[in-house]
Amino acid sequence: MSITARTSFTHANAARFAIIAAMGVLALLAALHPLSPEFAPSWRMVSEYATGAWSWVLSLMFVSWAVSTWALAAALRPFAGSGVAKAGLVVLIIAGVGEAMAALFDITHPLHGAAAFLGILGLPVAAMLLGISLSRLPSWSPARTRIRLLSNMTWISVVLMGAAFGMFMTQLKAAGIEMSADAKPLTSLPAGVVPLIGWTNRLLIVVYCAWAIVMARQAERATR
Repeated sequence: MSITARTSFTHANAARFAIIAAMGVLALLAALHPLSPEFAPSWRMVSEYATGAWSWVLSLMFVSWAVSTWALAAALRPFAGSGVAKAGLVVLIIAGVGEAMAALFDITHPLHGAAAFLGILGLPVAAMLLGISLSRLPSWSPARTRIRLLSNMTWISVVLMGAAFGMFMTQLKAAGIEMSADAKPLTSLPAGVVPLIGWTNRLLIVVYCAWAIVMARQAERATR
């Protein structure tokens, strides 16, 4: 096998690994719902599963997420010829660092906020830089529409989650509930509070994984 063929084989395997790991993220997320039914998915954040009996499943989910992101970066490297795409790869790797940190530092740890910042906000930046630049390549044209749609859906999902969070906090305050670092966790919601924050949080993860799967699949095809 020539060096070029061996390199292509390596990058194609990285793409396949990214797809498998991303599907693992979705499977583990789905499994957490029946395993920990005490966390209502409509208003409990995914990170809150760390306080339940199946916290190790959540940690494994974050590890799979980081592995998927880093494998995707390896798969996309041959196509990142422009400065914009190279910057996207760097941000993608940083987003993977945030996902890995979330596995080490759960919601009770001070560094969990930094992990969320890098992972949640880093990936949409990487998605836009990589999605727009790589979709212009002739070998990527068959998936151009899907890539650009999902790339934009990453930041849209962040906006939706932010809006749902703002609405959630506003409604809790109107109901006379003040949320602070010292406040006891809620076990139920007062009347008048519309629970959307949990669903938008889960939608974000699904969109991020869908973007990774589509990008990795096209990278594998383009490598062949």
